[in-house]
Amino acid sequence: MGFLDIIVFFGFIAAVLCVGMIKSKGAGSSDSDKGADDYFLAGRGLKWWLIGFSLIAANISAEQFVGMSGQGAGLEGLSCASWEWIAAIALVVVAFALLPYFLKTGITTIPEFLEVRYNHWARTIMTISMMGILIVASLIGVTYAGSLVMHQLFVKIGWNVPFWGCCLLMGLMAGGYVLFGGLKACAWADLLQGSALIVGGAIIAYFAIKALGSAESVMGWTRDTAGVLHSAPQAASGDGWLATFKAANAVKLEMGRPASDTAMPWTILMIGIWIPNFYYWGLNQYITQRILGSGSLAEGQKGLVLAAGLKLLIPFIIVIPGIIAFNLFAKDLAIADGYKYDGALGVLITKLIPHNVGILGFVLAALLGAIVSSLAAVLNATSTLLTMDIYQRYVNREASSKQLVSFGRLTIVVLMIVGIVVASILNTESIFTYIQQVQLYISGGVVAVFIFGLINRRGERWIGVVGLLAYPLIFAFFNNWMPESLLKSIPLVIGGSVEKMHYLWAASYALVITLVLMFALGAVFKQPKPVSFDSNTKLDLTTSKGALVAGLVVAAITVALYVIFW
Repeated sequence: MGFLDIIVFFGFIAAVLCVGMIKSKGAGSSDSDKGADDYFLAGRGLKWWLIGFSLIAANISAEQFVGMSGQGAGLEGLSCASWEWIAAIALVVVAFALLPYFLKTGITTIPEFLEVRYNHWARTIMTISMMGILIVASLIGVTYAGSLVMHQLFVKIGWNVPFWGCCLLMGLMAGGYVLFGGLKACAWADLLQGSALIVGGAIIAYFAIKALGSAESVMGWTRDTAGVLHSAPQAASGDGWLATFKAANAVKLEMGRPASDTAMPWTILMIGIWIPNFYYWGLNQYITQRILGSGSLAEGQKGLVLAAGLKLLIPFIIVIPGIIAFNLFAKDLAIADGYKYDGALGVLITKLIPHNVGILGFVLAALLGAIVSSLAAVLNATSTLLTMDIYQRYVNREASSKQLVSFGRLTIVVLMIVGIVVASILNTESIFTYIQQVQLYISGGVVAVFIFGLINRRGERWIGVVGLLAYPLIFAFFNNWMPESLLKSIPLVIGGSVEKMHYLWAASYALVITLVLMFALGAVFKQPKPVSFDSNTKLDLTTSKGALVAGLVVAAITVALYVIFW
């Protein structure tokens, strides 16, 4: 890593911190009721372009960069793009089906909406569940996994930064500007970091494509009669990178994977994959805090559609380079019992990105920014939940705006210390595989209570609590406890049964059963009058017709991509 790379790397860090702090100067300093809104929701004045880039920056972290490129290099191939392309449609639906309700009711947190429709118990259960996920899986998980990625990359380029030093760097960087300026600081910093993420990914993709175009031979893929993928060397086509790419990876560019596929069978596109997507993009405080801070309904809708459009690009700048990495550097990814596919991103950076011209420094800064933006979003969201849904609701109902902001800042400091210390002392990655699975026990139940709550407004308020508590048990049965005899007798997938149910099929069954239970209870136990979502805001709630048209275009492009790559 040359001197110019170092200048660019630290220059980018300084720019992010300065922009975040300057643009959010004075946030939360007012003693009026607007002070808390200013700190936690950026004064409800975020513009669409800030929202769009902030959503992407909060979503994509460095370990996701590594994981998605690794899936591309491995057996999943382009099929893992479904997480990005289905998200594009989910974002459009959130913009026009959920956001109007959220902004109309003037909520600060997503669990607060459950109190409007159900009761304070539903709100509290969701808050505690969401905070557990954010603190354990996201705060500690992002800090640990992100630091591991950056530490390994730094070592490969000859920069021996200790693992704990990476944890400290990211924790202080994210916590610094969030502590200072709240959501507004996050949004402005994300504008730089989100843009850098996309440009950095495009740079890696460019050099990968360039190298593939000049390669004489590559490692390609074939599928045997049993449907199993195998890698084998083959000569380059000689007709340019695209022809070589298609010839080497034809079987890995198929989105319509067999129903027996363990990673991304086509059948989960019917229901399963939509559950985590609708939860993540529409009901998760970590993400939705940005749209709750919209300056108007139109600004929020345009921001969501912008993010949807950007999601369509992600597979082309992350997954495709991962596929090419295996074509070019399979030997470098080889280990004793196969291949370490997650090394795809690292090998592309160390072997293809030029040193000492500033490009390597920028790419590393973009990856660091991806981690920091995700970590900052976690700190901001968790602080907001603790302050508004716990402290104000149960500890100090009469808290002034200044007290709320002070408590929010205190929680950020505590969370930042916890994240840095715990992540620094962990020495295993296996725990995070389990921790990430925990989210599945929460997301489907939240999706169910929102679906029921918006469709059936006469059902008793306690039914929401039933849904939140029943779903995890039903999901656990299908995912962990189902007897083998029953597993082989029900239609788990179209085309036959399997030895173990795919976790997204387990989520699908659990969601359907939970909804049936809730609607059955709602048909029997009814309130005298339907719940009314009264307006509690001064925001302009006019729908953006332009965003609607753009959203339909994004949905059409998504469908076209599936048709092309099916």
